[in-house]
Parts: sequence; structure tokens; C-alpha cells
Amino acid sequence: MTLDIKICGLKTDAAMAAALAGGASHVGFIFFSRSPRYIEPIDAGRLRQAAVGKAKAVAVTVDADDAFLDEIVAGMRPDMLQLHGAETPERVAELKARYGLPVMKVLSVGEAADFDRLKPYIGVADRLMFDAKPPKGSQLPGGNGVAFDWRILAGLDAGLDYMLSGGLNAANVGDALRLANPPGIDISSGVESAPGVKDPALIEQFFRAVRAARDDRAA
Repeated sequence: MTLDIKICGLKTDAAMAAALAGGASHVGFIFFSRSPRYIEPIDAGRLRQAAVGKAKAVAVTVDADDAFLDEIVAGMRPDMLQLHGAETPERVAELKARYGLPVMKVLSVGEAADFDRLKPYIGVADRLMFDAKPPKGSQLPGGNGVAFDWRILAGLDAGLDYMLSGGLNAANVGDALRLANPPGIDISSGVESAPGVKDPALIEQFFRAVRAARDDRAA
């Protein structure tokens, strides 16, 4: 099975180069002002040029209004939108129609019962992402460096297309792949030397860990 890998929260040429060199299938840009990974749409548009023909560029938003989304789409020209807020299935469908872009909807989970919210998005969102619930007091819906119990993903339908996010790093990605066998993984804070500061060496280390884990499973 092909494993999609998304490096999210990119802001520099060096981090983008490391993500692409490692084989990222998706590169993400954060458009949420409270995040240390926030980037202006025009700057993301410049950076994403390096990914053309190599990886899909994803615009990550949190309950953004149409005016801001218009600015993001015009300035960055994303391949996909990622909705990380409280967007309803109706909002997902509306934005797909408005921009003609695929949409990935993020759902925060902590226990199997949280998947009860999943059904209305199936067939509406093009892809799903499961992230850990933010810790108490956090102002960020994602990028908090916390994980959930990946074993609960075993109860999902085998054909469900999703990405696993939350607390991944080079030390634990092998466990995540073994326990959940997800179609895709997403990492942000796990390859940073400080909040919002991507470390090319940590990105390279993460890709090495992914390859090692997959080689072990194949063996």
C-alpha cells in the first residue's frame, strides 16, 4: 500500500526542500493567525512552486470565512483545502463547489465513540484526517504534539481514506504504522526544533524512520 506523507506548517525554502527530498506526497501551509506556523498566502504561493509536479500543496484553515479563503486560493493556488475547525458537512460541500478543489476534513478524536461524528462527512469530504484532541488550554486545534490511542483506528472500515495526525515523530511513527496501518500520515511539530521552526535534519530523520518501519514490516 502506498503511504501518503504530509509535512505540515512549512515556512522556509530549506524545510520545503527537505520535505520534497524525503518524498513527501503533500506539503501543508497554515493559515490560522494564532499558530506559530502561520504564513501569508502570497509567501505560501512562492514556496509551493517547488512542489509542483512533486507533491500536493494543501491550504490548512480553521473556520475561515469566504473572503479569507478567496485570498488564500488566489495567493497560494493550493491543490487541496484542509478544514481544521468546526466546519459542517454542508460547509465542506459548499467550499468544494466554490473553489473546485478537493477538501480534507479534520476530526479530533480521543476514543472510539468520537468516530460517531464521522458518518455525515463520508462521501462529502474527499479525505479525512484524525488528529488528537487539543490539550486543555491550547488555542490551537492541531500541531500540539499530542497523540491519541492509535489502536482505536482498527475499528474503521478498511476502505476509508484518511490521514493520521497528532504527536507523530521519528521515535513513534513505527508504532503508529504497525498499530493503525493508516493510508496517510501528517506531521508538524514532530519535525520542529522550536514551535513553528521546521528542522530539515528532523524532517530527514522522520523519513528515515518511516522507511525503516516499512522495511521491517515487509521483512
